[in-house]
Amino acid sequence: MQTPDIIVTGNNVFTGTTTLPIAAAILIHNNTILDVVEKDSISEFTSKETKIYDFGDKLIMPGFHDFHIHLLLGSMLENSVQLQNVHSAKEAAKLVQEYQAKHTDSPLIIGSGWDDNSWTNKEPVHRKYLDEVVSDVPVILYQAEFHSAWVNTAMLELAGITRDTENPEFGEVVKDENGEPTGLLLEHAVGLVTKVMPMDLEHKEQLLEQFLKEAARYGVTSVHDLLRLPEMSTEEAEIYADFENKNKLTARVHFVAPLNGDLNEARRLRDHYHSNMVQFTGFKQFIDGVLTSYTAYLQEPYSNKPGLIGSTVYPEELIRKWTVEADKENFRVRFHCIGDKAVKLALDTFEEAQQQNGKRDSRHAIEHIEMIREEDIPRFHELGVLASIQPEHINGSSYEVFTELIGEERMQLYMLQKTLKDAGATLVYGSDYPVVGLNPLTAIYRAVTRLDDDGVVWSKDEKITLSEALKAYTYAPAYGAFRENELGTLEAGKLADLIVLDRDLFSVSIEKIKTASVLFTMVDGKVIFER
Repeated sequence: MQTPDIIVTGNNVFTGTTTLPIAAAILIHNNTILDVVEKDSISEFTSKETKIYDFGDKLIMPGFHDFHIHLLLGSMLENSVQLQNVHSAKEAAKLVQEYQAKHTDSPLIIGSGWDDNSWTNKEPVHRKYLDEVVSDVPVILYQAEFHSAWVNTAMLELAGITRDTENPEFGEVVKDENGEPTGLLLEHAVGLVTKVMPMDLEHKEQLLEQFLKEAARYGVTSVHDLLRLPEMSTEEAEIYADFENKNKLTARVHFVAPLNGDLNEARRLRDHYHSNMVQFTGFKQFIDGVLTSYTAYLQEPYSNKPGLIGSTVYPEELIRKWTVEADKENFRVRFHCIGDKAVKLALDTFEEAQQQNGKRDSRHAIEHIEMIREEDIPRFHELGVLASIQPEHINGSSYEVFTELIGEERMQLYMLQKTLKDAGATLVYGSDYPVVGLNPLTAIYRAVTRLDDDGVVWSKDEKITLSEALKAYTYAPAYGAFRENELGTLEAGKLADLIVLDRDLFSVSIEKIKTASVLFTMVDGKVIFER
């Protein structure tokens, strides 16, 4: 065996291959783990050049691998108006006004996090509230789930939106009784304004640098970028590759293309982006929208809007056609599905692809799975479809709001994880950053407690163990990327992506999980963060 350049050792090493940490030493040469050996035996492997990090009773584990983020969109919103805690339109407008007072040179004001479903003062979402405080600078405020946006008149004018603007497919420019735009844009109508938002190469590079610092601080060593919404442009891949060439890329980036029938572009991306750090990993598309906008596709009507079941973003036959064609060429497909009818359609589509193209290890995925019919639960295992879950989403809105939308009975099947896992599904975790924050430890806390910050338990029987949750945020995403032989556990021959937490999560109270922090992050054998 080669002599290691670095040894990372401690009393609590969670390799991901067992259920509990062990005392061990990780031997690293260049970017590879040579071996994991007993802690007491490191003297056999050291030379005077070997650097030894001994972390004592802290927790050493594989780097977090976030299976679902929107990279540049999230970075863009890091320094913006945060509206998660507002209770009315006027309160939101006041925060916008305060933000502009501190950022007088900003050519655009961006914010996110408002949710009118939970407002105590039921003012309508209308541009007049924003116009009263900011009339000369465009304002765009993303709703908490990023499927709608609230804009002022200046932004409508910049985008050329008027009373004559037609609705895009699966989108609405909401208009008042006189036919004038209210400033509320739903689903694909958001794209009418985001496509005119200024974002040059220099700005994107700054955002990527900002994101990489944030990822290192939270121990996120790999991500899956599901692109900016709603455009889903793949042009950022060039920037990721450029950063890799300049040795500036400190997190592995896997990215997708929009499933839209264009296989030529996907072939080009697959041929071009398959390096150690930047990889094209297939397609992603939306089957439906979200519950809070009544755009999620449901089997039975919304409880508070009888007769309304939502719809698909694209015609069902087109979704099936695109998927079968992509599957035939060994591309992976990931579907955003919130409603139970959307989940069924995705599973039916994957089953049809399997019937037409033959059974293979495709590792297609369904994202979110907020609702599901009981009979569809075992189909994830039967079809080999990954259950891509974001545990922090239970803290995104109140239990009461969702109960009003879908009723108590369907809430028993809302955001399942243990039930899916027990039925044989592979749970794969991510954040959905910037819908929620990037920190994986808050998601781990939700997964093992099912508690939101209001103290409400969302289906207590859906709790999983700490070991299971950590594996869903490390090994499972590597599996989802077909990289389980390189990433996801601390084993001989794997790439040296590891982190150290300031406490052993296995020996502290559950409440202390969400306040843990990262002390040390290593990617590809290089130390990129030390606290």
